Amino acid sequence: MSASAVFILDVKGKAEEGHTAVYKAGTVLACAQELKGMKDIQGDIVLTSDWVFSEYFKELEEESIRDNFVIVYELLDELMDFGFPQTTDSKILQEYITQQGNKLETGKSRVPPTVTNAVSWRSEGIKYKKNEVFIDVIESVNLLVNANGSVLLSEIVGTIKLKVFLSGMPELRLGLNDRVLFELTGRSKNKSVELEDVKFHQCVRLSRFDNDRTISFIPPDGDFELMSYRLSTQVKPLIWIESVIEKFSHSRVEIMVKAKGQFKKQSVANGVEISVPVPSDADSPRFKTSVGSAKYVPEKNMVIWSIKSFPGGKEYLMRAHFGLPSVEKEEVEGRPPIGVKFEIPYFTVSGIQVRYMKIIEKSGYQALPWVRYITQSGDYQLRTS
Repeated sequence: MSASAVFILDVKGKAEEGHTAVYKAGTVLACAQELKGMKDIQGDIVLTSDWVFSEYFKELEEESIRDNFVIVYELLDELMDFGFPQTTDSKILQEYITQQGNKLETGKSRVPPTVTNAVSWRSEGIKYKKNEVFIDVIESVNLLVNANGSVLLSEIVGTIKLKVFLSGMPELRLGLNDRVLFELTGRSKNKSVELEDVKFHQCVRLSRFDNDRTISFIPPDGDFELMSYRLSTQVKPLIWIESVIEKFSHSRVEIMVKAKGQFKKQSVANGVEISVPVPSDADSPRFKTSVGSAKYVPEKNMVIWSIKSFPGGKEYLMRAHFGLPSVEKEEVEGRPPIGVKFEIPYFTVSGIQVRYMKIIEKSGYQALPWVRYITQSGDYQLRTS
């Protein structure tokens, strides 16, 4: 369901300044008073209220607000305090504002642990028989190569995702081969990575990271994205494509595509798909591949060459033959690039490494961290001549 902005008008029909409103399903949520110097937060709190109400009422409509006005008042009281945003996480709010029909559930008045702690994203009392942390370092390669083989755009976008099964309220410290950290500690910069545009989950202590580049945090329970980063660096194309497309007028078009794995020989790319554009009026496809299979997708004007397993250093060939009608139509739009999809496990193109994961909890239990590296294609395209 979409939401759009609404302007609050005065009696003369002019838009009043400082007021923020959101329109959704025939309902307007509006800030009745300007929060000085906080116009961005004003819009955010209106949208957040919309999301929280939707969590409670499923459908946010005038009728649901009327039926549950008591809960609306309670929620607003927790969302805002003296005009400033407070607890905005719907999961935390649901711990102590419960709903049964149209009434609040009454019982012993207690303040939930997540509010008394500074850690609003994790509840106390979590217990697991086996304490484990799974770390996924995933890098996507964005690449654009022109028809003569020159790299026009090269970028790595990375994320570090965690799956946490830890008891209690543990503190985790993650160590990476961060170049800035190596410089601060006087270590050799060899095999280090310079991270750009780093963004963290709210659980990370940013002040400590700014001081000594230590990534210290109390994690949420379960799955979450710890951080993301970007590297604008020259990346050697991991799968190189050479293509020859010969078009014989009023007769046929013949396509030859050669794919080469330009990554380590001990690594293997899985689920490789090479999408080759063909003329929109082509028909009668015939294929010959040295490995994998090729199929024609007429609705996309593409040949998709699928290779289940592509070891590094290997070269494979695909030939395609299409018939053309005797009366050809002019192609004005130009030829689309060749697209490549792949995933290479146990490998990162940037060389980023998890040096350590320390897990500290007052009970002193032993926990096992598991690390997995994955490099995959992002927007990976090679233009054809």
